[in-house]
Amino acid sequence: MDWQTPEDSFPTDFITDAQLRALMGRPPISGGWRDGDPVGERQFTAIGDLTTEFGGEIPNVRIAYETFGELNERRDNAILVFHALTGDSHLVGAAGAGHPTDGWWSEIVGPGRPLDTDRYCIVAPNVLGGCQGSTGPASLSPEGREWGGSFPYLTIRDQVAATARFADALGIDRFCAVIGGSMGGMHALEWGLTQRDRVDRLAVIAAPPVTTADQIGLNLVQLEAIRSDPSYRDGNYYDAPDGIGPHHGLATARRLALLNYRSNTELDERFGRAWQSAVSPLGGGGRFAVESYLDFHGNKFTRRFDAGSYVTLVQAMNSHDVGRGRGGVRAALSTLDLPTLVLGIPSDRLFTLEGQDEIARHTPGSLDGERATRIESPFGHDAFLIEFERVGAQLARLLAE
Repeated sequence: MDWQTPEDSFPTDFITDAQLRALMGRPPISGGWRDGDPVGERQFTAIGDLTTEFGGEIPNVRIAYETFGELNERRDNAILVFHALTGDSHLVGAAGAGHPTDGWWSEIVGPGRPLDTDRYCIVAPNVLGGCQGSTGPASLSPEGREWGGSFPYLTIRDQVAATARFADALGIDRFCAVIGGSMGGMHALEWGLTQRDRVDRLAVIAAPPVTTADQIGLNLVQLEAIRSDPSYRDGNYYDAPDGIGPHHGLATARRLALLNYRSNTELDERFGRAWQSAVSPLGGGGRFAVESYLDFHGNKFTRRFDAGSYVTLVQAMNSHDVGRGRGGVRAALSTLDLPTLVLGIPSDRLFTLEGQDEIARHTPGSLDGERATRIESPFGHDAFLIEFERVGAQLARLLAE
């Protein structure tokens, strides 16, 4: 679910008390990118007004994006990469002004790498509803204030429709490949189903064909953590007079999510029942190392993400069902006759391997037939953000098709 590998790859097994203490100051009311912040490497494209599946109206939609490599004269060497829930357009590059984290796929994208920027132009948009420059809850509504809780409900299909308009604006009629992992894999699947004449290959990584009841339930707990924070104010917190956003709720949602991004065996081996310290800077007695890990990343997350966007994007993920209105999952996937890499991780407890096998089983173009390609790793869902050599080799295989 989370493509922010540098943040979630712990340099050591323990967070120091000093690191925890450094995050005890008040975060900004929203950790997302806002107009007036440093632009960094972002570019922006306007795609006009958008009507959502369920009748919402969003005028003057803007998509933020980054590109890596050059689009050739024929404009036929582009690859579209969709990010995961808390990712963004910053695939490659250092953290700095405008970019709170290092690029999340630097080992995959670049000269001579699997997504070779000497050959391809890699296009990475921030999805509609995101908080890193694209139109979302923190953007100004027609009333001249942030949309907040009135931002229209979005589906994965809405976001793909917006991305298709974005591609039109860039003058890209067709992509060599469309690639995505986790939430981005949902977008890649929808692109293949709704934009079949605009893509040569698909890569669907650690994503399901439909968001299950179990996954929706897990998402509900995260959403309620945010909504129950008194500072959430039904999503209308951006101009709160006390300057306090729903930091506690967002950090708690992040803690819950992190538990599903890694496997239970990896967390046990990494932390066990080790104590962080005898006395915690947060008060009370000793703390287990895994508690410290979750607290550190929960609090850090509030400094780079927006609670309103988190709610919007999680709700969009809940909408994901490739079979909706198409005669069911099997009937929908049977139309995907293009080369398709379906990549799953046996230790993934968020989007389990059964979902990827179902996609492969019903997709005529699946590279490995009725069985998803496996990445064996102890890192669970996050393996596709960590096992760069294995993931890169599979992407290179897809591009050779």
